Amino acid sequence: MICEKIIVGKGTEYPLNGLLTLPDGLSESVPAVVFVHGSGPSNMDEQIYKLTPFKDLAEGLAQRGIASVRYDKRTFAYASKMKERLNTVKEETVEDAIFAADLLREDPRIDSDSIFIVGHSMGAMLAPRIDAEGGGFCGLVLMAGTPYRLEDIIIRQLKQGGAKGGLMKLIVRLEDKIFSKKFDGLYELPDDEAKKKKFAGGITLYYFKEMGQKTAADYLTESDKPVLIMQGGMDFQVLPSVDFARFQELFKDRKNTEFRLYDDLNHLFVKGIYNDILKASKEYKVEQRIGAEVIDDMAAFISRSRRA
Repeated sequence: MICEKIIVGKGTEYPLNGLLTLPDGLSESVPAVVFVHGSGPSNMDEQIYKLTPFKDLAEGLAQRGIASVRYDKRTFAYASKMKERLNTVKEETVEDAIFAADLLREDPRIDSDSIFIVGHSMGAMLAPRIDAEGGGFCGLVLMAGTPYRLEDIIIRQLKQGGAKGGLMKLIVRLEDKIFSKKFDGLYELPDDEAKKKKFAGGITLYYFKEMGQKTAADYLTESDKPVLIMQGGMDFQVLPSVDFARFQELFKDRKNTEFRLYDDLNHLFVKGIYNDILKASKEYKVEQRIGAEVIDDMAAFISRSRRA
């Protein structure tokens, strides 16, 4: 396995440190993937406490003959600047994923017709949009994604957190009411007003409105590209019985669409422990690595879906 330091978006306002991971002993051009992070600031490994999903996947795919690019998320590398300028997921995520795909196409060691996107969580929600807006990928892998809007997931997670008793239940119920009210009439709200109204921190309601105009499901409906939808059975952030089931329902007759459910795995595709959203940080502090089954399935999908 070969790891080379790269810059994604070189020459732009937001150059990002990254790694190109290649298989050993290259004798011909190989397929490659671009990794797209979940929500929030994140480094190139998508590190969450002791878990490093993108590092695990990059190394595992390289052992199976597939290259990859991973890079620091813009909100991680330029936290202060982005806090002032973040309006949409386009500047947060979409642009950099397209830059990464372009970088791969310029590398003669990469099969430029066999570049895939692997989106995790919110990255999976955005992967079909990134493809449609210039990514031009050969196929898409959605890990722990959802066909629903981001605000729907936030409100649902608040309700999950408030399902327990005691003071936490009262606090979360109050937050649920406050946030739910903020989203009322969002899509009828004029853009200029949505840009002025804050949701939390520096994020405005326009961030949600712009992203929610078209969901991942809407984009997939307009595409005929191969898609692999992967889900952990013990995921308490994106639910197998709701989100994954809805994907299956919507796309059961869609060509080139595959589904994989891993009963014992959580949102980060390692073994689930507590199956409780209130214990997420405790669960993610247990050091684990993504297992061979997930990487084998992803590599097999990429191999089947390569353009001749």
